[in-house]
Amino acid sequence: MSATLGATPTIVLVGHGMVGQRFLEALAERGLTATHRVVVLCEEPRPAYDRVALTSYFAGKTPEDLSMTDMEFIETHGIELFVGDPAETVDREAKKVTARSGQVFEYDVLVLATGSFPFVPPVPNKDAAGCFVYRTIEDLLAIEEYAKTAETGAVVGGGLLGLEAAGALKGLGLTSHIVEFAPRLMPVQVDDGGGAALLRTIQDMGLSVHTGVGTQEIVVDESGAVTGMKLSDGSELATDLVVFSAGVRPRDQLARDCGLTVGERGGISVDEQCRTVSDPQVFAIGECALAADGRVYGLVAPGYEQAETAAATIAADEASFTGADMSTKLKLLGVDVASFGDAHGATADCLDVVYSDSRSGVYKKLVIGRDGELLGGILVGDAEAYGTLKAFTGSVPPVSPESLVLPAGSGGGAQLGPSALPDDAIICSCHNVSKGAIRGAVTEHSCTTVPEVKKCTKAGTGCGSCVKVLGQLVTAELEAGGVVVDKGLCGCFGQTREELYEIVLALRINTYQDLLDRYGRDGAKGGDGCEICKPAVGSIIASLAPTIGASGYVLEGEQAALQDSNDHFLANLQKNGSYSVVPRIPGGEITPEGLIVIGEIARDFGLYTKITGGQRIDMFGARVEQLPLIWARLVDAGFESGHAYGKSLRTVKSCVGQTWCRYGVQDSVRMAIDLELRYRGLRSPHKLKSAVSGCARECAEAQSKDFGIIATSNGWNLYVGGNGGATPRHADLLAQDLDDAGLIKLIDRFLMFYIRTADRLERTSTWLERIPGGLDHVRDVVVEDSLGICEELESLMTDHVSHYADEWASTINDPEKLARFVSFVNAPDTPDPVVGFVPERDQIKPDLPLLSIGLRPTAHASAAEEVLEGSAQR
Repeated sequence: MSATLGATPTIVLVGHGMVGQRFLEALAERGLTATHRVVVLCEEPRPAYDRVALTSYFAGKTPEDLSMTDMEFIETHGIELFVGDPAETVDREAKKVTARSGQVFEYDVLVLATGSFPFVPPVPNKDAAGCFVYRTIEDLLAIEEYAKTAETGAVVGGGLLGLEAAGALKGLGLTSHIVEFAPRLMPVQVDDGGGAALLRTIQDMGLSVHTGVGTQEIVVDESGAVTGMKLSDGSELATDLVVFSAGVRPRDQLARDCGLTVGERGGISVDEQCRTVSDPQVFAIGECALAADGRVYGLVAPGYEQAETAAATIAADEASFTGADMSTKLKLLGVDVASFGDAHGATADCLDVVYSDSRSGVYKKLVIGRDGELLGGILVGDAEAYGTLKAFTGSVPPVSPESLVLPAGSGGGAQLGPSALPDDAIICSCHNVSKGAIRGAVTEHSCTTVPEVKKCTKAGTGCGSCVKVLGQLVTAELEAGGVVVDKGLCGCFGQTREELYEIVLALRINTYQDLLDRYGRDGAKGGDGCEICKPAVGSIIASLAPTIGASGYVLEGEQAALQDSNDHFLANLQKNGSYSVVPRIPGGEITPEGLIVIGEIARDFGLYTKITGGQRIDMFGARVEQLPLIWARLVDAGFESGHAYGKSLRTVKSCVGQTWCRYGVQDSVRMAIDLELRYRGLRSPHKLKSAVSGCARECAEAQSKDFGIIATSNGWNLYVGGNGGATPRHADLLAQDLDDAGLIKLIDRFLMFYIRTADRLERTSTWLERIPGGLDHVRDVVVEDSLGICEELESLMTDHVSHYADEWASTINDPEKLARFVSFVNAPDTPDPVVGFVPERDQIKPDLPLLSIGLRPTAHASAAEEVLEGSAQR
């Protein structure tokens, strides 16, 4: 059958990935969808989705969340999209494409956007059961299903997708290995120093890394299923599942079959207009195209630029693709990794400027020309300056190179913002948007917000790594034009969080509604507020409760309606609708009797137990109506809430100190307990973590905490603004050789000053780098009392300490408060039937597959009983 409309010129697009979708948008922007018939042949069973964010599927994103295809756009522009029906043959002489379904489409212009395919090394048994590639959503679904019966997984390839695949396997509960033939991870993006920093961080996450070895054979059992891998160094790695992520190759077979010229190493040869060199009516874009400069570009930004070039050429506009920026910024396993420009110093006669902190996994290198020109760089563990540094590439920065890599607070870090960039600096490499274009969107097109600038320029709509810089430029341009920039907390309040704190404190306002009615914006007064300001104001009121005459119990009256989901039930909500319970264990010190009580409770309620990184025991799997029953037994045994659910103090970790350790110089356990009991329940803009180390060996890792203490022979050193997690930051020394009283006084002041001046959801690490004057200013305020507020800060902390009450005990002793702890208000004795579990490793785990397909669990509700019964039989 032939499908054509005769006189109407037809554009056939083969492939509907990210680049293919961008090509369709470029056609629409030029009006070509109104003058041409547009046919799209898509091989996958779903239209274009965000392949860059593929791994986010394992973090809870659905295929629908990843979709980049607005079906209304497809229908509005009359685009004929055939999903799951790829092109099989092309007859260039007859200008026809035949699809798998048998449909034949005549074309006037053919655009090939067939992308790439995963390279699988030609090793024996590479196609065995348990071997997968990591390229499509369907690949991920297959891996997820197979992983249910596996315990160990191995990824062949330590590049971008390889690390993401390893993280996905770990997230699926598998012991994960990475096998990389090169001597370091991510060999294309980072150098040896960056690879070493990345390696340390990834190993600390519990992943095993094998570099400098190749895969020689996949070992299988009698049934043909994977049982291991033989490596080139003679060793063998036991594994149940193998993911190949050893690079990609251009999908150019369709082009080869119809006689188009391809490169020696693959890729459809095109000119600067993205026309194939063999046929001016055929274009190739994206990862299948071999550009005129002899490169196949494997990033989405160059693909977008090629899509724009092809669409412009078809519309008879002038356009060319002469190469692209290969800079990348990614977050791999929670670690920032970025490279830009000449990252490896290939330019002759260049110099390196390197900053390395192996303890925190931070590595920064800038490549500088002899004349001071910034040529490129590598950032691992801290890529905060990526947007600014990338934009300065090719020019001489206005500050010394070394100041650009030193951390804030070190005495040498430069505060160099995007306002210092020239107008021709490229801010968004995905869509090739310059600083001048962004400024023009504000000054010439009256854009006043980041979303408006995004819509006007497309900046920030690709990978998103430039959004922060984009926001800074928009604000700077508005302020330069005399526009008053709205820095209010949200649409309800024109004040910042800091200003609202001062209002609440000064006027003793103790309800959210009173604050909103008196100080909210005109349209918000008398309303219900929003999800931004309610928890923020709730936190302010809770932190000042005794001083302003409010209830310190967060579920009292109006306060309950202000809380986030975890605070609503004083427990952490888990992915299957159950809750976890974390009792406080100050300093990590616990008696055998306390351990027994926790064990008995976990056993009796069938809970999953795990030792946390903060020296506590977490119990998972409690239904909402079970929470008060569990708390009652814990409170009877002397335990209280550990506030794992709140934006408040979590833990004060400790080593054993001088009491036991032969290196200890102070009693770190006693100090940790004292501090945890002093600051427990202190509500703040974000969670707080602390630690006390008994000597400079730092076993408690105090310098990665919001406030950390290290013992010296003369007393205590106080460090502040540290942070682990996704953006590690080494804490800064605030004061040294303090006695006990002096230490506690400075911590009181520091915490209350932070609570007073930080933005909502701002950790101390971010606050310390944002606040004008940084560490020096904070030291002036809390040590030298430069603002004369230290007495007030100390008084506020004294109020908190003297009025502390355990939220669990307050709940179980009040029948009215207990009434909220039910799954169904109209059937309080009925447990939620959706909360189900299945056995795993003699404990339980959420029965998530049932939830994902909308079924109600029946037999699985007794999984905990099955585990207990099995344990009893053993």
